Amino acid sequence: MTKRWPGFLLIVLLLILWEVASAEKWIDPVSMPRISVIAASWIENIGGGPLLKSLGPTLWRIFVGFGLATLVAVPVGLLMGSVPFVYRLLEPITEFVRPIPSSAYIPVAILFLGIDNEMKIFVVFLACIFPILLNTYSGVRSVDQVLIDTGRTFGVSWLRALWSIVLPASLPNILTGMRISLGISLIVAVVAEMIAGSSGIGYFILDMQRVFRVPEMFAGIFTLGFLGFLINFLFLKAEGYLLRWRGTSVEA
Repeated sequence: MTKRWPGFLLIVLLLILWEVASAEKWIDPVSMPRISVIAASWIENIGGGPLLKSLGPTLWRIFVGFGLATLVAVPVGLLMGSVPFVYRLLEPITEFVRPIPSSAYIPVAILFLGIDNEMKIFVVFLACIFPILLNTYSGVRSVDQVLIDTGRTFGVSWLRALWSIVLPASLPNILTGMRISLGISLIVAVVAEMIAGSSGIGYFILDMQRVFRVPEMFAGIFTLGFLGFLINFLFLKAEGYLLRWRGTSVEA
């Protein structure tokens, strides 16, 4: 973390530039209020206010959708990479559905699931499943066949080889897919809340924009940035722990 000080310094400098530009009216201070005003609004709203309350529903939708996607995508990816028939069966539908943006499914999901949590979790699930699935498949295909053949020579069953050899060897790819999906899940959850929501940080940001409370709107946007940074930081820590057997550290 300490090695990243140039990046954090750049952020601070940009915020100072924003503050000065708004104070001196180089930019429209109504549309782009001063950072100090946004910070005051953020402190007021995060301290038990509506902004803090809006984080809970968003986090719940993200982690449920992401967790379900992981539970489905990892086993299916392992099977697609290990069993040619399963790959030939699922590859066409995967490539057909995968390019469609998840936001395009929101109107359909509203028709079948309404506008409550089920719809938003389903959309997050759909957005998360393909990066994990394809990275798992890629990881399985990159496993050294000698490892698997050696295990089979010692009498390891196919299922146990999948669990004890293929899965650990594929773990770096799987975690990469999960990290990509985690970022996507935050984006999709916020978009779903903006389109059809009555709670969550996406709804909070849109609601503040509608009533022209611009500092509160920016406070919500900055909170999304903090949230994404924190989730990524924690995930990198977990990834470094799970991959400690490689002997290379993941910079977090």
